[in-house]
Amino acid sequence: MRTHILLLAALCPLCVHGAAQQTSNDSPSVSVVQSATDRQPIAAPTTKEFWDGDDPNFANLITHPFANKKYVHRHTQPILDRLNELDQLTSENSGMLKSVDARAQQGLQLASEKTRIADQHASEATNKAELAHTSAVQASTRVAKAEQMVDDLDQYKGTAQTEIRFRSGQTVLSKNAKDALDQMARPLKDQHNYIVEIHGVSSAHGQAATSTARQMADSVARYLVFTHRIPVYRIRVMSLGNAAVSGHRQQPGRVEVSVLKNIS
Repeated sequence: MRTHILLLAALCPLCVHGAAQQTSNDSPSVSVVQSATDRQPIAAPTTKEFWDGDDPNFANLITHPFANKKYVHRHTQPILDRLNELDQLTSENSGMLKSVDARAQQGLQLASEKTRIADQHASEATNKAELAHTSAVQASTRVAKAEQMVDDLDQYKGTAQTEIRFRSGQTVLSKNAKDALDQMARPLKDQHNYIVEIHGVSSAHGQAATSTARQMADSVARYLVFTHRIPVYRIRVMSLGNAAVSGHRQQPGRVEVSVLKNIS
């Protein structure tokens, strides 16, 4: 029996040395956990004596901590704690990644929506610009036509001329005067591009001549408008007073009526 105890006592230092080597070999994996969790490495177990507080007898030799579940649990629990921490950190990082991905997707959707709205506004602006260009071209065309019409206004040629005479001091049309106006106005029915110029001339002097000449011209204009339905905008009335009267001999009043047609 004593021989067995001595033999086990000789072998135990070798077991302790092997356990120390095993602990030393496990330290790199512990350092990996440290790098991952930013915590201090798990300290290697240190004992003051081989028996780790147990009495050096045969019973404790058989139930030495190397063969005890509590011993194994005591030395593996820190590693399990670190593994649990790593699992927790992994779960938290996964949650953070999902949150970042969700925000990124939301940002992409928002940017896509803003891009779509910007494209829509750009398309509307392009359509408005095209409409404005079309309107400008149409306005330019209308202006060109109007300018051409204005230029054509000067292209008139006299086609008929009638002189209506009045007795001295009278402004009422006689039957002969009306017949002459009828003969001149009938061909103008349903005609376009013409104007009628009416110039009144009086034998009086000063302001009286101007007033009388105007009254005679107005009589002719009223007759053409009410009797022959000639539009007012086609009639031009002018009082010349006695400017057209030449010589010293007194001449009766008269109205010169001219029909001018556009030849363009």
